[in-house]
Amino acid sequence: QVQLVESGGGLVQAGGSLRLSCAASGRTFSSTTMGWFRQAPGKEREFVAAASWSGKLTDYADSVKGRFAISRDNAKNTVYLQMNSLKPDDTAVYYCAARRAPWDMMKNQAYAYDAWGQGTQVTVSS
Repeated sequence: QVQLVESGGGLVQAGGSLRLSCAASGRTFSSTTMGWFRQAPGKEREFVAAASWSGKLTDYADSVKGRFAISRDNAKNTVYLQMNSLKPDDTAVYYCAARRAPWDMMKNQAYAYDAWGQGTQVTVSS
């Protein structure tokens, strides 16, 4: 089992940047697909980005393509989400998730992930 702890959220003005970090514990981190999801008040949790175990394969929601970047450092057991050109619509609680499965079509499905962090709040003011 992988335990996940997110950090780096906060309040930022529209157009600004934030970098979220997700520290993982557990021996299987390097064999997992890692994902970022977010949930805004009154909305369902939605996929944001995912990275394969090597970090060489990535996928993004259309709403964040070109603005967000996911990366991982397996030596540090950490996955990152660099968020640029933030918009008020990006306001949400952001969750890190781990999936003990190969890179496949399920990578953007929340129910396919095995472990979740507690979430970190990102608020973008207009």
